[in-house]
Amino acid sequence: MSNLLLFAAGSLRVAFGPLLAAFQAQTGEVVDAVFGPAGLLRQRIEAGERPHVFASANLAHPQRLVDLHLSPRAQTFARNRLCATVRNSAGLTERPLLAVLLDSRWRVATSTPGADPSGDYALQLFERIEFLLPGQGTALRQRALALVGGPDSAPLPMDRPAAEYLLNSGQADIFLGYASYGAALARFPELVVRQLPPSLTIEADYGLCLLDGRAQPLAEFILAEQGQAILRERGFLPANLVS
Repeated sequence: MSNLLLFAAGSLRVAFGPLLAAFQAQTGEVVDAVFGPAGLLRQRIEAGERPHVFASANLAHPQRLVDLHLSPRAQTFARNRLCATVRNSAGLTERPLLAVLLDSRWRVATSTPGADPSGDYALQLFERIEFLLPGQGTALRQRALALVGGPDSAPLPMDRPAAEYLLNSGQADIFLGYASYGAALARFPELVVRQLPPSLTIEADYGLCLLDGRAQPLAEFILAEQGQAILRERGFLPANLVS
């Protein structure tokens, strides 16, 4: 029997490595995983590619496949939060984060909206800021740099988190990305991960959908305690979290 094929958001790579190894050890099923920006993966599915299961960094992309009758339902399996990684310099670490984001001296980088949910969550942050401080969120959105996650973005080194690569290569001063990378980024003393204040918290619901019933055991494993524990160990919030 052929291997199972999984399409998964790039931010899941660090968690799904051990998760898929544990699934294989338990079931004997081998899973081939393709990681990338979830919006681009969804487009590939719509164009005719057929993984057995799709795990996205949002619910909208799996729900789109449900709406197209390619999958019976979309289901939340994990959550994440948006955060800001900054260079470890006083101007970026000592002032309130909102003031830092709104300071036009600093280059703010994001992933690409539409192609990558991380970029969509950054837009949600800008909209929240705009609601609280009219004019400021729009100005931040207009100067933000979508440097990764798009169809034409330069490829990232496989072994380097986007935030670390972009900041240490001098392309940006701030990167808006996922809090689940916190442990990986803690290895770099030249960087600081800063959490958004409660009024600006943006949560990310991760959703999956089956495109072939053969992958039902994999979906159940991800949602069961063993899969959830691996996701928590890698910085994700549990699927049943109530904010």
